[in-house]
Amino acid sequence: MPYALFSNDAKLSKAYPTEADVWRHARLSGLVVDVASEDDKPSPRPVLDNDYEIKPCRPDPQEDPAKNQADAERDAELELQLGSETGRLE
Repeated sequence: MPYALFSNDAKLSKAYPTEADVWRHARLSGLVVDVASEDDKPSPRPVLDNDYEIKPCRPDPQEDPAKNQADAERDAELELQLGSETGRLE
């Protein structure tokens, strides 16, 4: 079953094939923060900002979670390429 980002019961993101995919996109969007963990854990743990949640969902009728993932990966790669080209021009 696909997953998406939610606030309360409102779906905020496209549906993606796995929960890990949504975490990755949330992190890239700046929606993940690290919080101090309990005393028995040595490092902070990531949590979603603003009480967002990642939950399983049904994709919208015309939505394809695998295509959403492929599109997001392509967009991230393009941003990375454009960013590195801009850095070379300075």
